[in-house]
Amino acid sequence: IRDILGTGLCARPVANTDTFAVAPPEGSYAKHGPEALPKGVIAPKRILQQVVGGIRDYGNRMGIPTVNGSVYFDPDYLGNPLVFAGCVGLIPLQFAFGQPKPGDRIIALGGRTGRDGIHGATFSSVELTDTHASEFAHAVQIGNAITQKQMMDVILQARDHEHGPLFHAITDCGAGGFSSAIGEMGEKVGALVTLEQAPLKYRGLSYTEIWISEAQERMVLSVPPQHLAMLTELCDRENVEWCNLGAFGAVESGQPHLILHYNNVEVGRIAMPQLHDAIPTPIRHATWQRPKTESTSASYREPATDLAGCLLDLLGHPNIASKQWIVRQYDHEVQGGSVVKPLVGPYQDGPGDAAVIRPKLNSQRGIAIGGGMQPGIGEKAAPSFACEGDSYWMALASIDEAVRNVVCVGADPSRVAILDNFCWSSCDAPESLGAFVRAAEACYDGALAYRTPFVSGKDSLNNQFATEDGQVITIPPTLLITAMGIVPDVSRCTTMDAKAAGNVLLLAGKTTTALGGSHYVRTTRDRSVDLQIPRVDLQQCPATAAAVAELIGNRLVRAAHDCSDGGLLVAAAEMAVAGRMGLNLDLAPLLTDAKVDIVSACFAETAGRYLLEVEPARLSDAISMLKSAGIPHTPIGSFTKHDRFVLKHSVDEPIEKLRKAWQGTIDWS
Repeated sequence: IRDILGTGLCARPVANTDTFAVAPPEGSYAKHGPEALPKGVIAPKRILQQVVGGIRDYGNRMGIPTVNGSVYFDPDYLGNPLVFAGCVGLIPLQFAFGQPKPGDRIIALGGRTGRDGIHGATFSSVELTDTHASEFAHAVQIGNAITQKQMMDVILQARDHEHGPLFHAITDCGAGGFSSAIGEMGEKVGALVTLEQAPLKYRGLSYTEIWISEAQERMVLSVPPQHLAMLTELCDRENVEWCNLGAFGAVESGQPHLILHYNNVEVGRIAMPQLHDAIPTPIRHATWQRPKTESTSASYREPATDLAGCLLDLLGHPNIASKQWIVRQYDHEVQGGSVVKPLVGPYQDGPGDAAVIRPKLNSQRGIAIGGGMQPGIGEKAAPSFACEGDSYWMALASIDEAVRNVVCVGADPSRVAILDNFCWSSCDAPESLGAFVRAAEACYDGALAYRTPFVSGKDSLNNQFATEDGQVITIPPTLLITAMGIVPDVSRCTTMDAKAAGNVLLLAGKTTTALGGSHYVRTTRDRSVDLQIPRVDLQQCPATAAAVAELIGNRLVRAAHDCSDGGLLVAAAEMAVAGRMGLNLDLAPLLTDAKVDIVSACFAETAGRYLLEVEPARLSDAISMLKSAGIPHTPIGSFTKHDRFVLKHSVDEPIEKLRKAWQGTIDWS
């Protein structure tokens, strides 16, 4: 949220997102030894409960809707659970840039400075051990949403003031606290800082601690002296503390300098060019080779014949199962602009592909927000599924999934921007760095193919935990892609829940046999199938996204859902469950390809595929548009009034049974 407030001359936060990667809540540590948790590790279920509680309390109190997210479970996140917290803001173009000017006062707004958060950034970038919980307890910042809300109100009023903006630049006190905030802002003009002016939470802090504390809810503004009284009036009105830390414009011998004073004593001085440009650049070595796969074992099962049992197991898999226990704790309607919410359908319990918000209530234009994350086909996760993982294809699959999610709710794929969140175990080992390079190359190729610019991102490149007995638990290579797309007209948005009996279910996109890393293989341990990992076609997949968007824009589609985790049968079941509609499926048209068998038709997680609900009267138009665009397409069923999910010759289950399987895994209310 502070990052959004610190963009340009302050953007207004309009939505939050959250994605978690944690160990499974039950039996999560069997892979790493005895059932007892390693020393220094908190139980995964408690981790998830408390993280959700923190996001709930902060976002709700700030009055920012939390509209999109996901949870991914893997035993290797036991020592380093990942929390990707995101925020989206809206800013007028004239306020998009700011720059401090010599003579501006260095004004800090918001919370007081304390020892909490000291070394927060460095702590998050080291290998954790069983002793870190006590040794680095001070590294965790103690937040206060009310303080941040009051501070945000002051800053937005100052930006929009009749004499404003009342400041020339703004940034947040994040990693490094005042040191990075003022050091960054003063790069071109220099800064003289008087550290004793900072309000403290308690006495006894040294000037070094004041300088590097990462205490929360603090922003630094560059304020012209003539505007200081007006800013002070706003702060007093909203009960927001502020302090004058000095002035920008410290230049000596023709170079801008950063000069620190504490009680009239100079305690620090460095030339800005040295601070910003003199950091030595390390040279690292990267290598990459395909991971070795497991040999076939007698414990591996034969190909599935009980497709109904597989479907129920997959619907209950924690990666696929309903996350409504989490979603319902968040206020996703505050600000009044939520068009497509996280849960959709007549009972508001279906898994929405992406969220759509209307940040300007006097406009019909919206923003779609969705994500994609596929660590199951990376180098570390894949060998346990007897397939050859590759971070290149993992990254492309994440981009494709994020784009598909926003397209399904009505985003224009030609107006989509993406951002990356990399989390790696380490980049010290050449093999791990090689996988990272592969993922970065995929981001480049994917951005060009989908014409989706990367507009932001973040990385955390040391995520491993050393247990008391010396075992090192490393996370899988993980890349979260978040997509934001323009929705030209929110009245044309679609959701994934089935709408009406008699409508046809149309598959857009080609199905392949690649089941490597799939949830089917993880659940059944079937090694007789094609264990290649799915690969993204960088020509076909973007073309399919454009064609589906055109169908939605022309109102030829009543519901749209992407085929991702679990495959086609799971996606179709989710649509039927969300709409409380029956569904008759016939996958025989997919089996005309000699390479595609019933298992891959049902459970392959092929990229670039969409399930579309189309009215019979519009079906020929939809098919004609897909055909003219060169997009593979197949009608595979129709929704019905009866309450059963039927796959011809294979599955016949009550919709209610599927719903209970899907909703029963993470129900901790």
